[in-house]
Parts: sequence; structure tokens; C-alpha cells
Amino acid sequence: MSRQPRFVLPGQPQHVIQRGNNRDIIFVSDDDYRFYLEKLEDACLRFECDLHAYVLMSNHVHLLMTPKTAQGISKVMQSVGRYYVQYFNHQYKRTGTLWEGRYKSTLLDSENYLLTCYRYIELNPVRAGMVEHPADYPWSSYHYNAIAQKSTLISPHELYLKLGQDDESRCYHYRALFDAHIDPRSLDEIRNATNKSWVLGSDHFMEQVEALTARQSQPKARGGDRKSKKYRQHAKINRV
Repeated sequence: MSRQPRFVLPGQPQHVIQRGNNRDIIFVSDDDYRFYLEKLEDACLRFECDLHAYVLMSNHVHLLMTPKTAQGISKVMQSVGRYYVQYFNHQYKRTGTLWEGRYKSTLLDSENYLLTCYRYIELNPVRAGMVEHPADYPWSSYHYNAIAQKSTLISPHELYLKLGQDDESRCYHYRALFDAHIDPRSLDEIRNATNKSWVLGSDHFMEQVEALTARQSQPKARGGDRKSKKYRQHAKINRV
């Protein structure tokens, strides 16, 4: 059975996850993290992708990217993956695959999920119990988005830029977002949509994506036609 093409709309952000094979370690030393980020920056520039947020965990990576072309993200991931596997296998005298199949991704509704996804990504080390605060973890974009550390790797999204008139005010308001926990429902929505490669957004956003791609953007809901007016009204009431 052929695989469904990914949901891609140039100019629309995506949350991307790539894991090590069998959840094995993919970063051992600081040099490994640096090499990955170097190749990621090169690939984003070459294939016209803006990187807004990232975290490199010991056995997987999270990226928040906006492609400028339909193939941008897939080419970035192919390029980084290829270079990094060659480097890692040479560095640690190993052979074979490093990644757990294809990367996972979800097309994001910017207005409703973008800044939540920023936080979801940068809080990953905290949820994993590795650090108490995202600022304590060295391999994430928190230092650029929240503390204004300079980076040629990060391209701020327009919604991030609207947080303030200058770097200081944007960082202040961005840090304030971390004062509140991400509710469990949002965490589950981001995880499920990314792992299953569905679209994450409002009903209106998903209808737009379906019209543009001629594809179903979410699995069919059990117990009713998800597109029917009656079903949508019922779902809306239950979300209040």
C-alpha cells in the first residue's frame, strides 16, 4: 500500500519529529549536537526553510519550520539525515541505519497552535525531567527566543515578532508564556497530530487545507459524519 503524501503548504509552519531507530541514542557528545545544528542551518538556507524553534534530545529532535517551497522540509530532513548518519557512524565506528523510518510532521494552524508549539518544543527537556527550566538546557532555541541570544539558525515567525516592538519586549512577553502550563489536551493534540501526520488546527483551517489538497485532514470521527452541520455543532458544544 502506497504512503499518503505529507500535508505541505508553502508558507505554513510544520512541527517535525525525527527519532533514533528503536529510540536509541543519536547524540553522545557536544560535538554531535553542534554538527547536527551546523548541517541543519546549511540545509535550511539551501532549501529555503525558516526554522523557528528546535530542541535536540538524546534520542530524537523536534523542529518547528516554515517551508517556502513544497519540497523544502523533506529536502532539509533528507540532507541533514544523510550527513548526520555518515558523521555518526564514522565517529562511533558503527554501520547501518540511525533513524526510525520517515520523520513525522503536522501542518499547523498558526493562529491557534504556533506559539503553543514553540513552548511544547522548548519544554521537552523539562517534561522529560532532565532540567527544571528550559533555560537550563543548552540544545534548544529557548536561548534565542526567550533571552535574545543571537543566532543565524533561527528565523522568527511573524507571530513571534508581534509579541513586542523590539527584542527586549518580545523576549519578555515570550518568557511570560512559560508561566502557564500547556494544558494536557493541547499536549495530546500536538503529539497525536504529529505522530499520525494529520493537520492540527481549527475546523475552518482544516476545511481550507482539505479544499487546497483535496484530502481528508483528520481521521473520520466515530459515530457520525464529521463534516455534517449536526456533528460540528455537537463537537463545538463539547469543546466549550
